[in-house]
Amino acid sequence: MITLKNGLPGGVYPTYERGEKVALFIPCYIDQFFPQIAEATAGILKDLGIPIVFPEGQTCCGQPAFNSGYWDEAARVVRHFCDVFRPFPFIVCPSGSCTAMCRVFFEQVDPDDRIVSVGRRVFELSEFLVNILGITDLGARFPHKVTLHSGCHGRRELGILDQPIALLQNVKELVYCELPNIEECCGFGGTFSVKMPGTSIAMGETKAANVVRSGAEVVTSVDISCLMHVGGILKRNPQTRHIRAMHIAEVLVQR
Repeated sequence: MITLKNGLPGGVYPTYERGEKVALFIPCYIDQFFPQIAEATAGILKDLGIPIVFPEGQTCCGQPAFNSGYWDEAARVVRHFCDVFRPFPFIVCPSGSCTAMCRVFFEQVDPDDRIVSVGRRVFELSEFLVNILGITDLGARFPHKVTLHSGCHGRRELGILDQPIALLQNVKELVYCELPNIEECCGFGGTFSVKMPGTSIAMGETKAANVVRSGAEVVTSVDISCLMHVGGILKRNPQTRHIRAMHIAEVLVQR
């Protein structure tokens, strides 16, 4: 049996050859509510001279249905995803949770190698920059105090933590503020926040309190889904509404 680390056989990242096209996978909620994150992601890759393609037929990765137990329905979405993205050797996504769904959980939905092989070609943005391109300094400038929320899927399934921190620490004039209890969940969890709202809000309030304790002006993450939750809690409190929630792509594109 092949041992998978970070969703990759042997934990080994593929080599990117200059000039190879990279497909952008933009999750549903970014497409509908936060298009500026998609634009920032595209801008970062374009500035690096990477040819990008946005496959028009893309929809969802199937995570909401999968997490809710609707595996048959999720399988139809997953197969469509793989049909759309099969031609591309590298697929970049500005979402840790959606990337984890593709790279780790596609295999549980459908073990067919035609499905699994596509899922393993999906990489979260900061992971692609650091682990595949070997880049930690994008020349960004952002004169603010910033803390990082580390989403559960990205950290636990893909090992994404050091990558966004390295990128943030190389942003000019940015002061990185360590988040207390960074390993704790923010309580969003997609459908968990709908099914268990009381618990979800309590966990989010704890996370928001830790953001305040960090002394940051901005909380960032590789997952805007988590930031929707934490940022909403911060905005509803007059004492914390000055703290902004920004996806890491929005920070890294600043000049």
